[in-house]
Formats: sequence, C-alpha cells, structure tokens
Amino acid sequence: MRIVTIEDFRDIYFKTKQRGYDFILTKLSFSGKLRTKNTFNQNNITISEWYTIPKVKERWNKLITGDENTSFEDFLMQKMLAEKSNLRLLSLGSGVCGRELKFSSYPNFSEIICVDFAQNRLNEAKEVAKEKNLNNIHFACSDIDTYLRNQTDSFDIVFFHASLHHFKNVNHLIQNQIFGILKTGGNLIVSNEYVRNNRMQYPSKQIKAINQALKLIPEKYRKIYGTNITKKSFRGLGLLRMIMADPSECVDTENILPAVHGSFKTVMEKPMGGNILLGALKNISHHFVTLDAEKEQALNALFAFEDNYIKENPSDWIFGVYEKPCKQLQ
Repeated sequence: MRIVTIEDFRDIYFKTKQRGYDFILTKLSFSGKLRTKNTFNQNNITISEWYTIPKVKERWNKLITGDENTSFEDFLMQKMLAEKSNLRLLSLGSGVCGRELKFSSYPNFSEIICVDFAQNRLNEAKEVAKEKNLNNIHFACSDIDTYLRNQTDSFDIVFFHASLHHFKNVNHLIQNQIFGILKTGGNLIVSNEYVRNNRMQYPSKQIKAINQALKLIPEKYRKIYGTNITKKSFRGLGLLRMIMADPSECVDTENILPAVHGSFKTVMEKPMGGNILLGALKNISHHFVTLDAEKEQALNALFAFEDNYIKENPSDWIFGVYEKPCKQLQ
C-alpha cells in the first residue's frame, strides 16, 4: 500500500491548473462528507478523464452488448426488460441522472427515483425531465444511507451507475439494505463499476504494465491537460491523497463482488477493463476526444494491450445484472 507517491504531488498541481485553487482548498476541510460533496457538487467541470473519450464508450458498448453502437440501456430494454411493465427503479448515487432519464423514456417504467446528495446535479436532471415531459422520474436529495434506512417500499430494480464504489460497509449495504428493498426476482444492476483494490492501490505488476502501455502513445499526445508538461510515467495513487480528495473514493471496493455474488444470482457480468486505460490516459484523454488516423491507431494499440492484460488478470471495471432469489445464496 502506497501512502504518498510522486503522482499525488503531480495530481495536486494538475488539479490546481485545471480546476483552480478554490477547488483544492475545499479538500482541506476536516469534514469528510464535505470533501466528498465538494467533489461531486461542481458545475461545468472540464477535466480530462478516460471516460470522456467517445471511442472508449464504444469499446464499453462492445464489451457489454456485443455491438459498439448499442448502449447498455438499450440492450437491457431490448433483451432483458422488453416484456416487463409497471417497473419501479431506484437509482442510488445517480448524479446528473443521464441513464435514468433514458430509462424513463421507455413506457416499461411506472416510476424511477433518483437519489443523490449533490443538489445541483439533480436540478440539472429535473430541468431535462421537464423539457422532455418525463413524468415518471422523481428526484431526492439525500444522504443515501439515511434514505435507505427510511425506505419501506419495494422495487423491481436497484441501479448503481459508477456509484457503488463510493459506499463503505458494502456487505451490509448489499446483503441487508439492497436485498431487503428488492422484490423477489427483481434485479440489481451495476454499471461502469470499479470492483478491485480498495483506494485503487494497484499492484506493482499493473503499474508496470500501465507504464509500458503509455509508450504506445506518441509524445505529442501526452501533454497534460491545462499544462505544457509531457506525461512520461504513472506511479500509482497514494492512500493519503485519495482520502483527502474524497474519503468515499473506492473505500470498500474489494467487497463489492463477494457481497453481490453472496446474495444474488448472476444473470450477466461483463468485464469493462480499465486496468490499463485509466492510468495511461489520466489527464491526457482530451487529445482523443476527436480522432485522426494516428490517434485512432494509438487508442487501438492501448485497447489491444489492455485486452491481453485482462486475459490473465481480472477486469477492474464491470457491468453486471443480478437477480434476487427467494433467499440469499449464502
């Protein structure tokens, strides 16, 4: 486990250049909840992360649905939920609710409830729902643990999109709270989720592989976003900076799959990779939002490198659909 790395100091500098000193100062609060909230309660953030790359999104589509042009939302509605109706979906840590808004356009859903503690993101979603006249989607600004403790309704689907890795005590959350509010035969859906080492403490083997992959990117496309600095290496993230930046980040990720597999029947579980791409493309992804032949070649080389890596190592990120049985499996 790495307490502090040179990557941490680089990242503080880059975040200062990208988001300004005010953002960095919010991380000095003694309140862990406030530091977490400030991470997500930002408007109009422009930052260079791997998930902003359209080609990466197409890659995920291919890995999950088998077709780079078919999103997981459309895949679920066409293949798994097409014959179901009057569905109630609860989304936890929904952010701007992009996927939930897409689901709400389908007549299969009678109600979708989005819960998040970043009010400004929910406000954005409310405006979109109003503009599109979507009346079956509702929003609750709340601490999720408090919301679940007071929840007496049951749901057909509980949905986490890139949010489950922010929860501590995952075993209790999944095996007690989520299992309890899902109807028998209902689905837990987990998308774009990191499920490996707590606090993203990558093993040395993985860091070495990321640095090998970084060499596949031409130097001119390794300029750090917002700076004139060339990215030459990736050293891994230190524990102290992870906690200071967001105490909830990857706090209990090692327990996600064991908890889910211990309570739910696996309907489908697809690898999304990320083992190599996240570290290699961190802070330089803006170069690949639009592509020419050279950039596309570099991305394809990275994709092939990661594919080879996850043949022998479990995928860091997964998409999964799980079904609640009559009783817990363990």
